Amino acid sequence: MKHNLKLSKIAKKVIDLEIIALKKLKGSINNSFADAVKAIVTCKSKIIFCGVGKSYLIASKISSTMSSIGCPSFAINANECSHGDLGSISKKDVLIIISNSGNTDELKPVIQFCSRRKILLIGITSNKNSVLFKSSDIKLHIPQVKEAGLSIVPTSSTTEQIAIGDCLAIAALNVKKFNKKNYKLLHPHGSIGIQLKTAEDLMLKNNGIPFIDENCNMKQALSLITKKNLGVLIAVNKKKLTTGIVTDGQIRRSNQKKGDLTNLIVKNIMTNNPISVNKDTLAAKSLSIMSDKKITCLCVHKGNNKKKTIGILHIHHILNANIQ
Repeated sequence: MKHNLKLSKIAKKVIDLEIIALKKLKGSINNSFADAVKAIVTCKSKIIFCGVGKSYLIASKISSTMSSIGCPSFAINANECSHGDLGSISKKDVLIIISNSGNTDELKPVIQFCSRRKILLIGITSNKNSVLFKSSDIKLHIPQVKEAGLSIVPTSSTTEQIAIGDCLAIAALNVKKFNKKNYKLLHPHGSIGIQLKTAEDLMLKNNGIPFIDENCNMKQALSLITKKNLGVLIAVNKKKLTTGIVTDGQIRRSNQKKGDLTNLIVKNIMTNNPISVNKDTLAAKSLSIMSDKKITCLCVHKGNNKKKTIGILHIHHILNANIQ
């Protein structure tokens, strides 16, 4: 038990140190940060991140984030640059080098290459006296902080590096006005892709929509609802505008009461003005609407034209897509 408490205390101490580091980083943000964001957003080619050791791993993470928000990016290891990888950097690129000390030997050939080719260099370092800081066109200084574990294991400093990378990415996202629809195009699969699925992605459309004329008799309606196997029909008028919705439950209840459906027409029993969602509505939001209204289907429309149904979304379509 005492051993567990000791370990918990160590964990909390590490987190405390990293919180202090992040607060210092927050206080250090200045106009150079805005300059870096502008350089990223206006870049006509690629955003290339570079580092050594743990800084390279962080560079890879930030690069991946940049690509995911529509800023083409990749990471290179400074160790490989002197063996041919410098050829992947072109004049129109923006190079972002991450190094806590800013004096790592492997970085010097990369910095010299950028200087000779006049490639825009953004340096992220905690050392203002370093080669990296002095050579950078845009200097992002991250405060020197106390590391956890022997005071030398890269922990607080690497947290700062990841954080400043996230800040650059999200700031660029906002400047570019990059929205969820854009993001979805780059994330069609995985848990993020599932979260971003819309009504349009899952709805039935064209011949899959169970349309029926509002003046059809209920015997025809019963035949069609059985054939479509959705449990609902979308009633439309002569102008093909949606006027109501009929469920199999409504049809069966009418049959029990009246006995003969031939004398009834759809608009006699349909629910007027069915609930409709825009095609860009998130599927998760659509599911929430169904749950609140205690219904199993939604009409789907485009723009503000709720009377023009372009699809039908059933609760099973959403649940089968693993959306909850």
